[in-house]
Amino acid sequence: MGKFRILVKGIVQYKDSFLAVEKWYDDRIFEPYQWEFIDGEMEFGENPERAVARIVAEKTGIPVQVDKPLYTWGFTAGEICTTGIAFLCDAQTDTVVLSEELHNSQWVPKDEIASVITNQAVIKDIEKTGLLNSFDLHDFGKVDLFIEPVD
Repeated sequence: MGKFRILVKGIVQYKDSFLAVEKWYDDRIFEPYQWEFIDGEMEFGENPERAVARIVAEKTGIPVQVDKPLYTWGFTAGEICTTGIAFLCDAQTDTVVLSEELHNSQWVPKDEIASVITNQAVIKDIEKTGLLNSFDLHDFGKVDLFIEPVD
């Protein structure tokens, strides 16, 4: 029987900027440090909203209010199937205190996200949400998870 895990990702917004963190991936790749949004694994019995708030606070010291889910993603590696849920989170402060697992952080204006977050899979996912568009994310209203239609 296969194993499953659930990741949550916090896209943390403070005023007109989003928090990007630099984390270590693997010294066998060309760029072992990469900029990303904050993510982590849900604990057993934890709901996704509580998990993302906990993970953002543990990794950045920032208390957040979880706004809404933005997109989902998934992949399988070996015998483990991973599903992820990305949430928009509103920061209560812009003061960041990084955990030891993160290397650096920066607040990135909306129009510069694609130049900082270079993982094309993440860029493709956030483009679906309108995050890179010129209008405010709150214009979406409350929505269910974005699910790409199957042809």
